[in-house]
Amino acid sequence: MIDRFKERTNEILDKAQAGDRQSRTIDLFIMGLIVLNVVAVILETVASVLASYRWAFEAFDAFSVGVFTVEYLLRMWSCTADGRYSRPIRGRMRYFLTPLALVDLIAILPFYLPLVTTVDLRVLRAMRLLRLFKLGRYSTSLQTLGNVLRKHRGELVVTLFVLLIMLVIASTLMYFAEHRAQPEAFSSIPSAMWWGIVTLTTVGYGDTYPVTGVGKVLGAVIALLGIGMFALPAGILGSGFAGEIDRRKEEEGVCPHCGREMES
Repeated sequence: MIDRFKERTNEILDKAQAGDRQSRTIDLFIMGLIVLNVVAVILETVASVLASYRWAFEAFDAFSVGVFTVEYLLRMWSCTADGRYSRPIRGRMRYFLTPLALVDLIAILPFYLPLVTTVDLRVLRAMRLLRLFKLGRYSTSLQTLGNVLRKHRGELVVTLFVLLIMLVIASTLMYFAEHRAQPEAFSSIPSAMWWGIVTLTTVGYGDTYPVTGVGKVLGAVIALLGIGMFALPAGILGSGFAGEIDRRKEEEGVCPHCGREMES
């Protein structure tokens, strides 16, 4: 009886089959609670709203933490129904160290930390925004994003490394081109990196800019290179999303090209 209840709890919380209305209802409830928590954190920064409804915010936070705590404990208890975590102690320790379990723990820690330590309450309020990451457990879109990032992490790391090299080169060249003309704005290569980041990303705040002829030419070239380089991660992610969507359609028995059901 207990084993069956544990299996059903694990099914509802972690791996329910399509059409499981109980699991879907609980998922939607927790997702809504997460979104409302984020909204509450945002509204608490409005002094007049916080002064008028502090009691409501505190009550809602306590209720949310209660729900998240029960959810976390049920997950820790029922995880042994999964073959990967079947051992009572070692299995639960392995589950405890999984990324999603750590996110669940971080979501409730800000409420309990003041009971055992003295921490700046402003930091704790900011940590409550981490509850937003719990949506990754329930949102198919966020899971797809995670799969894409995981599969293409090699390409993204290479792109980031190239961008860092470009930033160092651009900042160094601009430092030597502009240091004499603007010793305050380009006082060192690290200070020139602010200009490099703004230019490579084509944001262009305009607070720091070249005034010499050589600096202007370098700035134009670096801006053009930045447009091309920052398009690379977008292309990698776009290709990854397309591939992941096609894979999901194939798993569901749907042709990714025509949208028709494939013959078994």
